[in-house]
Amino acid sequence: MKLLKKIGLFTLSATLMIGGLTGCAADSKKSGNEKGQVLKIWGMGEEVKQLSKMTDKFTEETGIEVDIQSIPWANAHDKLLTAVASKEGPDVLQMGTTWMAEFQEAGALTDLTEYMKDSDTMNPENFFEGSVNTTLFDGKYYGVPWAAETRVLYYRTDLLADVGYPEGPKTWDELEDAAKKLTERGEGKYGISIDANEQSLGFMFARQNGSALIKDNKPLFDQPEFVEGIGFLTGLIEKGYAPKQNLGIEVNQSFSGDAILPMFISGPWMAKTINDTVPDVEGKWAVALLPAKENNISSMGGSNLTVFEHSKMKEEAVKFIEFMSRSENQIEWMKLTNALPVVTAAWDSEDFNDDFYKVLREQLDNSEPMPLIPEFEEIAQTYLKHFEQVVVGGADLQQEMDSFNEKAEALLNK
Repeated sequence: MKLLKKIGLFTLSATLMIGGLTGCAADSKKSGNEKGQVLKIWGMGEEVKQLSKMTDKFTEETGIEVDIQSIPWANAHDKLLTAVASKEGPDVLQMGTTWMAEFQEAGALTDLTEYMKDSDTMNPENFFEGSVNTTLFDGKYYGVPWAAETRVLYYRTDLLADVGYPEGPKTWDELEDAAKKLTERGEGKYGISIDANEQSLGFMFARQNGSALIKDNKPLFDQPEFVEGIGFLTGLIEKGYAPKQNLGIEVNQSFSGDAILPMFISGPWMAKTINDTVPDVEGKWAVALLPAKENNISSMGGSNLTVFEHSKMKEEAVKFIEFMSRSENQIEWMKLTNALPVVTAAWDSEDFNDDFYKVLREQLDNSEPMPLIPEFEEIAQTYLKHFEQVVVGGADLQQEMDSFNEKAEALLNK
């Protein structure tokens, strides 16, 4: 069901539910500006609790006071639906890239095209192309990139060196060979983790095998390029090189010592987890570009800053987004939260002059967002169910992908 069809379900409860949003405030600063108004900013997740360290500088520069509301990602989607239904919400809204199409279609986001044309700071050429593409609909920009995210291969350098890949595998064939040899270390050991709950993983590997995923509003999930891409992942599991199901083991267990799972694919946030919780692998791990088949395209995720269509402070909202788009502020935000800058010039800083960031920077240049369509979240959840049927239930891969394709086509055409 598309968002526009859902909105009516929330209208009656919008007034009651919107009050709950104020209870999510994690860190706020309130006082009136010269208009007697306060700029309302809604952000997602724990990292937004750091935002007041930057908004103080913004207020000092502009005189615009702000009120920051931190909303848990798990609750954010429903709260945003409520805001759309009630037309009561923030001025500035952090929007996950995969949600952009849904909320743009609902008329919740302000067209920022003219603002961006008039701003050197917010010029689309300043940002990674993949990030900009997540804001672009029908030739118009409905957001400004804020934080980038991509997936790379994490691996234990010492253990991969033992099987002939000290710099990590470069191709699918090498990835399978490395996983096989690592599994042969003994009972209870695997080569790689395949996260069955990571919805982007299968689509990434299908793209690497040449799949367009969706073309002209027609899903291609039953075609050889897609099926073979998923088949590579299921093959790793079927051969015992990756566990069938989540082992319930945290990184500090699976990556430490002799490493039950010495390779996994994840985003930049995992570096902090490893450094904080796996002290015995210091100097024994690294990240590498994703191994390639036809290409090594990764997923371009992250978030954008948008202006709520019903905001009465759009000019002030744009000033805040412009402030956050400066290279120096992108770097400061990275230091506070580990969020990767989307402004390419920021990467010229010495702060990124190490091997970890160099790999991420190169992978960002070869990353694409998931399909920017309102139905994608539902399509992705449907995929996960069919993937599980193959790896856990032993179902036939082609039959499951045929069924998945039929359901995706119905979602796209309802």
